[in-house]
Amino acid sequence: MDKFKNFLLKVRKKLVEYISVNRLFISFVVLSYIMTILIRVYTVGVHYGYMPLIIDMALILLIGAFGYLFKPEKQFRYYFVWMIIFMLMCIINSIYYTFYLNFASFGLLSTLNQVGEVTGSLFEKFKIVDFIYVIFPLFFYYIHRMLNSTSYYNMVSKIEKGKKMFCGTLLASVILLAMAIVSLTGNDYSRLAKLWNRDYVVDRFGIILYQGNDLVQNIMPQINALFGYDEAAREFREFYSQLFAERDSQDRTNKYTNILKGKNIVFVHMESMQTFFVDLKINDVEVTPTLNALTKEGMYFSNFYPQVSTGTSSDTEFTLSTSLMPVVSGTVFTRYHNRTYVTMQKLLKEQGYYIYSAHGNKANMWDRDVMHPVLGYDDFYSKDSFVVNDDNFVNLGISDQSFFEQLVPKMEKIESEHDNYMGTIITLSNHSPFASEDSKNYELYYSYGKLDLTNTYQKPNGQGGYETVTDDYLEGRKLGNYIHSVHYADMALGDFINYIKNSEYFNNTVFVFYGDHDAKLSMSEYQYYYNYDTKTGEVREEGDEGYYEYEYYQHELNRKTPLIIWTKNASLLKKLRGENKNVMGMYDVLPTIGNMMGFENKYALGHDIYDIGENNVVIFPNGNFVTNKVYYNNSTSMPYIMEKGTILEENYTENLAEYTDKLLELSDNMVVHDLIVKEGDKIPLVSKEEENEKK
Repeated sequence: MDKFKNFLLKVRKKLVEYISVNRLFISFVVLSYIMTILIRVYTVGVHYGYMPLIIDMALILLIGAFGYLFKPEKQFRYYFVWMIIFMLMCIINSIYYTFYLNFASFGLLSTLNQVGEVTGSLFEKFKIVDFIYVIFPLFFYYIHRMLNSTSYYNMVSKIEKGKKMFCGTLLASVILLAMAIVSLTGNDYSRLAKLWNRDYVVDRFGIILYQGNDLVQNIMPQINALFGYDEAAREFREFYSQLFAERDSQDRTNKYTNILKGKNIVFVHMESMQTFFVDLKINDVEVTPTLNALTKEGMYFSNFYPQVSTGTSSDTEFTLSTSLMPVVSGTVFTRYHNRTYVTMQKLLKEQGYYIYSAHGNKANMWDRDVMHPVLGYDDFYSKDSFVVNDDNFVNLGISDQSFFEQLVPKMEKIESEHDNYMGTIITLSNHSPFASEDSKNYELYYSYGKLDLTNTYQKPNGQGGYETVTDDYLEGRKLGNYIHSVHYADMALGDFINYIKNSEYFNNTVFVFYGDHDAKLSMSEYQYYYNYDTKTGEVREEGDEGYYEYEYYQHELNRKTPLIIWTKNASLLKKLRGENKNVMGMYDVLPTIGNMMGFENKYALGHDIYDIGENNVVIFPNGNFVTNKVYYNNSTSMPYIMEKGTILEENYTENLAEYTDKLLELSDNMVVHDLIVKEGDKIPLVSKEEENEKK
């Protein structure tokens, strides 16, 4: 017993000595560690227990170890710089996660010039907790001042053995990292390397490793250009060699082949418009009467999914134009102007089409003034092409109502001057902040009349009777503001349709309406909506009768947006009318429209939906995918079965997960390495006999 007590006394003495001469280092470690925990708590939460805790601590110790290579009086500057870095890392990621439900990337530094355009959206979502991290460097500075007022630094400079402390701390860091590494799976390494699911990486590995990994991923294109090209080129040639052989062996014509050949086509890019609102009524009033009518008059794809990453609207434009996926790091529009793409615009231009785009915002938003010519547009009618003033400016730019009104004469002029044309019209008003008072001239959102979002119910008055209560249960909530914004955008679209119908032009024109991405509202907004009890005015909680469990998979499936093909040409519209319920992605638009118009992009990664049908798979940049049967979560490797009783084929999700990884890597390499122009002519053509032999 005495020996044990002596041992404890020695340990205590050593610990006291260590703390007394390492107070600055310990303060740095503890304060930095708390920041890394808080950023996870306030974003993704805490799901993986010890793993991110170990990794964050290991990396903080690793960084801190190098401080011992400085003299004690200079160590503060080293640690303080890192504290500032950690603070900025946490603040930026906290704000970005609040806004995009994702983590920031170094690739986004190239898009910082876009922030001025969405300032209202940012300020609307700022939270005090986003800036809590400022406290930690200030507290660290206070500790330094306290230590500096004593003899601490003089004492440490006399007794500290810097190299020994460096080696010991480094060893502790390595041991912790080794503990984490041995528990990682092959999937963990894959997800960390590819960085398609940023939530998962932060949740599993911590914020420091994520940000360091993200930095590596952002310099990888330059490294790959030097070292990774050969492997990427080989995989590109092999993939398309096999794909071309398969296509040559199939009859890919269907009843819609060439049905739109020779027609003009105009794409209407509907900002943040979700399928959630189609046929939705609140107090017996349709939220989207225009969309509701279009879905019944035209060809409606009711399970259509955008495939966006950090580039949001610009990613949609790129994928629709090329049938390729967004890049892993950054955005194509801001980082890869100098690449050669096969696009719908260029293919139609080869058939003599005039190609234009129109948007009521500045031309340099998402570098459209640079990227649109790369895609093949002849002209871009941006904000400078319209009369924008205080009366018609709402949110980020010209109101949709005024935009459409001023655009129709331009469209008629285009038709009178060109035999054939393709247009892309990008709307703006339904951008966040949705119908918020922070939006300039937000009253314009109610120019078509304000939707009644109240609920009236009978409530016991405590005297044996009831009283009538009116509850503004959606008013002022983000979902409520979004509903007002959607209603305005839909009514403005209705004006545009009426302009088109009443014009003597556009009889040979087909319109394609699509939502570019979801509104990125939180799950809690929809949980509130689905669980608000209109009979009692209360919100059901888990365990209550009638509670609707709106969870991750419902939220992901709710991200789908409308896709509608419509024309005022009555005889043609009869051939197009109907609903297609098969899952479809943005990368399927080009092949589907191409079959209808008589052109083909042989490098398309999507499919003609009327060719592939119920076998289609829509992949997302984070590695998730959806089919008619399942929604697959790449983070958990778990599928959500769409209908109870569905039996999946053996290795169904495993094979599709492998296909998803392969396609994402292929698409990214095609952009980063410019493979279409460099390797397109080198693709070997595999004969049917050779293909059969391989099988």
